[in-house]
Amino acid sequence: MLNAIFTQGELTVTSFLICTATSMILGTLSGLLCMYRSRYSQSFVLTLAVLPVLVQVVIMLVNGNIGAGVAVAGAFSLVRFRSAQGSAREILLIFLSMSVGLATGMGYVGLAFLFFLIAGAFLLLLQFIHFGSGSEDVRVLKINVPEDIDYDNLFDDVLERYTANYELDSVKTAKMGTLYELDYKVSLKNVHAIKDMIDELRCRNGNLEISYGRPVNHELL
Repeated sequence: MLNAIFTQGELTVTSFLICTATSMILGTLSGLLCMYRSRYSQSFVLTLAVLPVLVQVVIMLVNGNIGAGVAVAGAFSLVRFRSAQGSAREILLIFLSMSVGLATGMGYVGLAFLFFLIAGAFLLLLQFIHFGSGSEDVRVLKINVPEDIDYDNLFDDVLERYTANYELDSVKTAKMGTLYELDYKVSLKNVHAIKDMIDELRCRNGNLEISYGRPVNHELL
């Protein structure tokens, strides 16, 4: 069951169609796995569905040719620089789809099904038990301050009153260098006190822009 349905140099139309159908089915299931209790875009789901077929065909074309394999690896590496960084879960699902394509491309149809069932069930189990969700209450607080102000410890007393813990994550310039943007990771003591906290912070930063929300890559579990 876990053996390859063809050997190197013996690919037939029937075995190709079987591998392609398997890649399509498992790719579609990967897309459904992405859609389960998570934010997603149609383009990303379509990518997950088609990716196993593309990887499968590439592996079949290489078929032991080292030179072709190196050329393909170089071509795929260029894609990284034309792609926006995704969340950790999206990257995981991309690797899952690629692994399925690698297995079917080498003829291991049964292994591809078994691997997908195990990996998919494991991922769903971790989501179901909320594994690693202890920091779900962490939010991002962005505060703009004038470039000529000393922002060191400027907001510490306010943050200590309203947050259980906070950390200055990064500092960067904004508005052509006329402002500094301070990015904090915070956990509020009372979620209903957001307005009071922001009002006090506005008195410290000259009423410049302040934003509060979830991290960019936050996922719905």
